[in-house]
Amino acid sequence: MPIFDTLTTILTGALGPFGPIIAVGVLGLGIIAVAIVLMLKERDDPMTKLANAGREGAVVKKPETKKEKLRRASPNEKLAKYKAFLEPKDQEELSSVRLKLIQAGYQSQDAVRAFYLAQLALGIIGLILGVAYFVTALDTETATTQQTIMYVLGPGAAGYFLPKYWITRRVEARKEEITYGFPDSLDMMLVCVEAGQSMDQAIIRVAAELRASYPSLADEYEIVAHEMKAGKDKSQVLTDMGERCGVPDVSSFVTVMNQSQSFGTPISEALRVYSGEMRDKRVMRAEEAANKLPTKMTLATMMLTVPPLLIILVAPSIANIMNFGG
Repeated sequence: MPIFDTLTTILTGALGPFGPIIAVGVLGLGIIAVAIVLMLKERDDPMTKLANAGREGAVVKKPETKKEKLRRASPNEKLAKYKAFLEPKDQEELSSVRLKLIQAGYQSQDAVRAFYLAQLALGIIGLILGVAYFVTALDTETATTQQTIMYVLGPGAAGYFLPKYWITRRVEARKEEITYGFPDSLDMMLVCVEAGQSMDQAIIRVAAELRASYPSLADEYEIVAHEMKAGKDKSQVLTDMGERCGVPDVSSFVTVMNQSQSFGTPISEALRVYSGEMRDKRVMRAEEAANKLPTKMTLATMMLTVPPLLIILVAPSIANIMNFGG
């Protein structure tokens, strides 16, 4: 492209054959320097200062020991001073990213900050590796501008988008695990309720039994049990579980349980009906997967059977023609 060629010519004439590489490196270092300056210049929240001052004035504490500091310290405190840089400004975007991380299984408070920190760190590492590879393994004098951008900025972009790809795959794998294990959990919950246990006790027992086979679903049930013990409203707890899982079956189960609680119908009856529907749905899902197999195997079957068949049928004729011609 004319613009890239002109820039390459100018940088090469001014800085030598490594001019484009030097320019890209200086630009990357400048961006990193600006980011660090913004992070260091961030001021503390005035409300946080006021709350800390009130606590210090109201209670005089003795100096903390090293063990107490380690108990109190958390990654959230270490990343709190950089929250303006490691969190999106838009509240809607922040909520969306946090929900996606929760659906991936990352429940901690500083998951969003760790996610953006991983993007920044991997992007910088990829940029450095790209520059090092371009300088050491390629001929910089004959490389075009497009090659320079591809080999230098490509690894940086790949490192930046790697955490997002990982989170997306984690969400899909976790939803699939919850979908497969949810019918079994309903059957066990129904057995526990009909045996005389309360809903809270049944959830705790089901979480313990599912730990070996479906750890993600067991984690969700444990969160529900802890929130119910803390006194949170049961319908809100179940609604939050449906949002965290992001699975239609769980959302439907939450709706059934909330309606059962609102209308006063027995929970065991609602569980019996819904668990039967989930078993039927699992059978239908297995049949659907089985019906897709012939279509998926058609291409592999043709690739593995047609060439050998052609060789068996055509090879003797070709051999006879060659012998006859000879």
